[in-house]
Amino acid sequence: MPSKPGFKKSSCSAKAHFAVVVAQFNASIAESLLKACLDEFSRLGVCECDIHVVHVPGAFEIPLTALKLSQKKNIQAVIGLGAVIRGQTLHYELVAGQAARAMMDISLQSGKPVVFEILAADTVKLCEARAKPGDRDNKGASAARVAFEMAGILRDL
Repeated sequence: MPSKPGFKKSSCSAKAHFAVVVAQFNASIAESLLKACLDEFSRLGVCECDIHVVHVPGAFEIPLTALKLSQKKNIQAVIGLGAVIRGQTLHYELVAGQAARAMMDISLQSGKPVVFEILAADTVKLCEARAKPGDRDNKGASAARVAFEMAGILRDL
């Protein structure tokens, strides 16, 4: 796979250090989060080959995938990216709340950072505001910084 612009091409380690699980539902928002996440990892000096990206159908599928990835010895931290937008049913509360709880449980069980950036908002516009392309305040970029910093903190404990 060709290297993405901005990623270091040399000195890749033999193992992935970070995993990113991305929901395909509300894809334009999730992909904006992913791009910002990968761009921020690049700024932090993380080689593209040290990042394992997995796409799943929706936010509800992120925790199971995050659990499997957190069990791998070569993964230092896992990030979940997606968007859940309020509708006219309780589905929003069920998906967002349960995904958040599951991600916290995975972090505690695995002893690894599991970063939750599944946006939960009342409108598409509110999600888009947190996933602006090119904005360092994009929550995808924030997730990369948190994962990177927490991996370092836990490595040093």
